[in-house]
Amino acid sequence: MGNGMRIDKWLWAVRIFKTRSLASEACRSGKIKVLEHNVKPSHEIKAGEVIFISLAPIIKTVKVVAPVGHRVSAKLVPEFMEDLTTEEEYQKLKRSHDKEFEFRERGTGRPTKRERREIEFLKLYLDE
Repeated sequence: MGNGMRIDKWLWAVRIFKTRSLASEACRSGKIKVLEHNVKPSHEIKAGEVIFISLAPIIKTVKVVAPVGHRVSAKLVPEFMEDLTTEEEYQKLKRSHDKEFEFRERGTGRPTKRERREIEFLKLYLDE
């Protein structure tokens, strides 16, 4: 291996994925792209490369600052990765999280089957 490192190991080391096997699986399923090309888990990354990561519902864009030999703490991640993801993508993520949540008054208990169906109907048709 030259002065690069495996992309699956790097994605795990900078805490984009919780495990290295999840990072490898994302590469194999086509969710990781470098220069608009799907990459294998063994793809060697180098400093300066831009990686596009499809994390539904957003596409995260990161720039490799430096390869890292081991998993680093969250505080040290900016030394190895620059986040280029646009604010619109993060807003899209926030909207999808807000869509999943509905407010219920304290003490009202769980919704009944009928109420749950009404909630699902409203979510489905008011979103369009």
